[in-house]
Amino acid sequence: MIVVYWLEGQPPQSRHQVFAPGELNQALTFAESVRMRRREGEPISHVTLQSELAESVGQAGVSDASADYAHYKRRIDPAIPLGRPSGSTSKEE
Repeated sequence: MIVVYWLEGQPPQSRHQVFAPGELNQALTFAESVRMRRREGEPISHVTLQSELAESVGQAGVSDASADYAHYKRRIDPAIPLGRPSGSTSKEE
């Protein structure tokens, strides 16, 4: 599903228009028509488009990385294994 959201009027009222997953062009055209109304002086703000498509890869959202996750931006020496210990940074003394 694709949804275009915007605020309209004084005081602002939330509005939305729903589009099918395959109607991205129509949703973009509609969002631009709402923005055009704003340029013409109507009290409209916060025009945005949001999608939640079934064929998207992975789940939406953010979570903590697993304890064994490690990442380097670059590999200084190919002989050094990638990654570094993750999790607690406290050192035993």
